[in-house]
This record gives sequence, structure tokens and C-alpha cells, in this order.
Amino acid sequence: MRRGEWGVRAGGARLRLAALLALVPLTLVPLAEATAQRSAPARAATKPQEKEKEPPPPAEPPPAPYDRDLLRLSEIVGALAFLRNLCTAPDAAEWPARMKAILDTEGVTQSRRDRLAGAYNRGFRGYSLTYRVCTPAAGEAARRYIAEGERLSHAIAGRFGG
Repeated sequence: MRRGEWGVRAGGARLRLAALLALVPLTLVPLAEATAQRSAPARAATKPQEKEKEPPPPAEPPPAPYDRDLLRLSEIVGALAFLRNLCTAPDAAEWPARMKAILDTEGVTQSRRDRLAGAYNRGFRGYSLTYRVCTPAAGEAARRYIAEGERLSHAIAGRFGG
């Protein structure tokens, strides 16, 4: 065989690879058709037995343009819920109620409610791990959070209505 030729010796005669490849589809096609015909009744028999699949849940709507600010506001409300209660402020009971109002109005899907509640819990837990008694630093943190929350709520309402 010369260099660069692809061939196979079969029965003393040399067949080129192209000739072999030309034979392959002829022998495989009937085999594939026979296999498909044999398995088609089996597939048809299993279809009625299969349970109908439930439709997928509706797709999550795209995030609102103010979601980042709203998540931050939820975190601030969580921190204030802990700090104002710790310092026995008169408005301590208002903060969980404010978070419930945010969840009721903005938690249109379960995943969105979970994200908002998670942000609230992060804010609450962050200070509950640090403070056991009301200190001047806790009072200052609460005052700063009230100012930041007020700015955020006005910005969200001013830019996006409501």
C-alpha cells in the first residue's frame, strides 16, 4: 500500500475506505429501521401508563428596578426591630408591623417574600448577636438606621411612585 492511502485487504483485493463507508449505511439503515419498528409498539404501550406531567410553575417576574433599595430597607427595618425593642423605645412594636406591610404590598411571589424576609432577618440577627443591652452605640446605630431608612423610602417613593 502506498503512503497516504487508506485501504483494507479483504480476500486478496484491496478496498478503499470510501468503498467501505459506502457499504456501511446500507447495512445500518435496515438495522436501525428494524430496531425502531420493534421498539415503537413498546413505546406506544408505555405512553398511556405514564402520568401526565404537571405544567411548570409560572416564571419569576423580572426584579423591580428598586429591589436593591427595598432589600436594604427590609434589612434596616429588621435591625430597627431589634434595636428599638432592646432600648425599649416607644415605637418598638411598629417595626415588625412595618415589615409585614412591606411583605403584604411587595411580596407578590413566594421567592420575593423569602428574599425580603431574609433581608429583615439578616438585619435583626446581625444586631442580636452583638448587643445584649442598650448602649449609647446601639442608640446611635438606631438613629442612623432611621435616617437611612427615611432617605431610602423617600427615594423609592419619589422615583417609582407610591
